[in-house]
Amino acid sequence: MNSPRKEAAASETVADEMATVPIPARTTVTNFDTASRRERIEGKPPLVQLTRRAIIGGFGVWSRLSTAVVRQLGWYPRIEPYVGYGTDQYSRLICRTVYGPERSQEGTLKRGIRGMLAVAAPHTHVRISIDGVPLNTVQVGASEVHDKPDPAQTTSLEYAVSDTAGYLDLLAEHELPVGVHRVTYRTSRRKPVGANLYTIPSSAKVGIISDVDDTVMITQAPVFWKAAWNLLFLNPKKKAPVPGMNVLFNKLADLFPDAPFFYLSTSPWNVESSIRHFIKDHGYPPGPLLLRDLDPRPKTFVPSGVQHKLEFAEQLMADFPDMKFILVGDDGQKDPTTYATIAKRYPGRVLAIAIRQLSPKESLGFAPMTGITTTQPMPVTDVPVFTGTTGSNLLKTMLPYLKAHVA
Repeated sequence: MNSPRKEAAASETVADEMATVPIPARTTVTNFDTASRRERIEGKPPLVQLTRRAIIGGFGVWSRLSTAVVRQLGWYPRIEPYVGYGTDQYSRLICRTVYGPERSQEGTLKRGIRGMLAVAAPHTHVRISIDGVPLNTVQVGASEVHDKPDPAQTTSLEYAVSDTAGYLDLLAEHELPVGVHRVTYRTSRRKPVGANLYTIPSSAKVGIISDVDDTVMITQAPVFWKAAWNLLFLNPKKKAPVPGMNVLFNKLADLFPDAPFFYLSTSPWNVESSIRHFIKDHGYPPGPLLLRDLDPRPKTFVPSGVQHKLEFAEQLMADFPDMKFILVGDDGQKDPTTYATIAKRYPGRVLAIAIRQLSPKESLGFAPMTGITTTQPMPVTDVPVFTGTTGSNLLKTMLPYLKAHVA
């Protein structure tokens, strides 16, 4: 008869063996991997083509020079992990490899200018695990990130390889219980780093997609110089929330307990840690950030704010085909027309649109003369649209409607 100690040791051995069964993963194919002809550079007027190709070339020169400098300084690749999301069947995992000194740390709260000066570490080998279970990744060889993957070059590997901008976007196919999981990323000469993975229940029928700038955090995005100052130089701890918006979001979380929150912003991935800390510190419901890559795309250049939001909104519609969404934004840029476009493209999938109205001073940076319109018009759509200058205003009108018609 075996002793309890031997039985326990045997059980641990079996558990360890089970935990190492790799999770299959593949490079994510998104709705914007195959750009339309209208979006591609060769479809633009000659002068626009020339300008954009010159900027792309200049960016390439800067990347090579900055890489040479940081290597001379003895810097080597590290990983910036981003919050992932998924269902009980698959997960989207995103991270970026950048150069850093020996003692640099990921995810630290820092001014935006430091993040914007990050130097990408392309083609870095990254090992990934979810709750200690390794991913068995599938790569697409030398295919460009915005080309259709070539099945002939598909290979199973124990590691993933970041793209030319340092980004890694994987789809892990597995079965995970609903809740928060931990994704661990490893690369040579660095300690493992981690990020949360939110597994969303298939029973969740409602999701919230929210803008960040001037919707949850005051940035005065329509005023270029103020937006630049707030993004690059303002102390992250001094950034101010939109009054009452965290209350609105938490009321929505109470009304729809399973609802995921997706924070969709035109801000660059370089400032992800600053926004993530802001959301946590000001009591907003946690959720993945979907930010913008400002590195010029070889085929489509830098995506516009509207293009970026449409891309990811469409991706979420595809990722969660049975889910309906509440869209939250502001009228300082083009959220009203963008959200109306989404509602038109996906009839029946948008439950409501909430638009925070900026004051004239927020829109222009100064008090305008009477009669001047400073914001975008409200969307023309069959979906109910609610407006207000604060989260409290929106709460008074939108929440009763959702309780009566949705909850």
